[in-house]
Amino acid sequence: MPLAIFLDFLKLGCVSFGGPIAHLGYFHRRYVIERATLDERDYAELLALCQFLPGPASSQMSMAIGYRQHGVTGSLAAFAGFTLPSALLMLGAGLWLTGAPDNAWVAGALSGLKLLAVAVVADAVLTLQARCCPDTPRRVLALLTSIAVWLMPGTATQVAALLGAALLGSLMGDAERAAGATRPAVTRPHRWAWIAFALLWLAVWLVPGLAVFDTFYRVGSLVFGGGHVVLPLLGAEPLIRTGMDEATFIAGYSLAQAVPGPMFTLAGYLGSALNGSLLDGLVALTAIFLPGWLLLLAVLPLWSRLRGRPRLANAMAWVTAATVGLLLAALYDPVFRSSVADPADMAAVAALWSLLKYTPLPVWAVVLVAGLGGALWG
Repeated sequence: MPLAIFLDFLKLGCVSFGGPIAHLGYFHRRYVIERATLDERDYAELLALCQFLPGPASSQMSMAIGYRQHGVTGSLAAFAGFTLPSALLMLGAGLWLTGAPDNAWVAGALSGLKLLAVAVVADAVLTLQARCCPDTPRRVLALLTSIAVWLMPGTATQVAALLGAALLGSLMGDAERAAGATRPAVTRPHRWAWIAFALLWLAVWLVPGLAVFDTFYRVGSLVFGGGHVVLPLLGAEPLIRTGMDEATFIAGYSLAQAVPGPMFTLAGYLGSALNGSLLDGLVALTAIFLPGWLLLLAVLPLWSRLRGRPRLANAMAWVTAATVGLLLAALYDPVFRSSVADPADMAAVAALWSLLKYTPLPVWAVVLVAGLGGALWG
């Protein structure tokens, strides 16, 4: 059974282009409509949980579906199958880039991918703002979060903004009411998952020499609002800022748009590109996905009771709004500042954004246009 789950999700991992919302659509079609592995109520229950928890929502959804079929081993099999194609591509890209010759073609391609990143992040800000900031208080919160990060850049400011948003949301009126409780998906608690999550947090703070694991585990524990929000959190990390230039970092973000599967596999690219080390890439991949898996197993048995509490649901709605502010801050620095140098660059950004929004071209095709166009222009 775990092998069958792995192979089934591997097929999805090879064709799931389009980002987390598209991934959730693929899962619904396969497991609710085609195979009836889940009914609509079960799927909605799991989807609500994955959107509530920090971490990569689409990857956590694959883990949850695998868990429903074969427990812990099923969750691992589903995650491995869904993530493997994207992980291999991003690891390979990071290793190749560190060993690529320094020439105008490579530099031009990276410049093109950086300009595409401006268009992609701008589009993500607009999309998330419409979905996650439906009222004036949350729009103001997103704007204030951006201002705070611009004035006091760093991970500490971002974490403080998320915590402050959670506190405000719990005290404000019920902007988001949780849906009525449905039957629990599972009943057996996994206390070891809570313990492992907490012990790993202690390890990254107390044990020296875990820089790569430390960086990506903390980021994986704090990402709310979808894969795009991983950009500002990783961009603020000292290891990333000092370990690679911004062109390499932002080019990796653009490449992550072109491959199928979860955007969090950007961690594999960054880890392998830091020192040209496959091991660092694997450590980064493990670390960024691990907290989401542990939290899923820890919370899943309790979710039917927790989601009925309006204060908790409202706190998470405000945290999600704050993440829009984090992404807006990242749109300016480092994405825009490091990419757009003159009017020609801005014109290229506008053209790439138009390709994304108004043409039927898939994202991976726009990535090819950006990379090849940049190489030829360079």
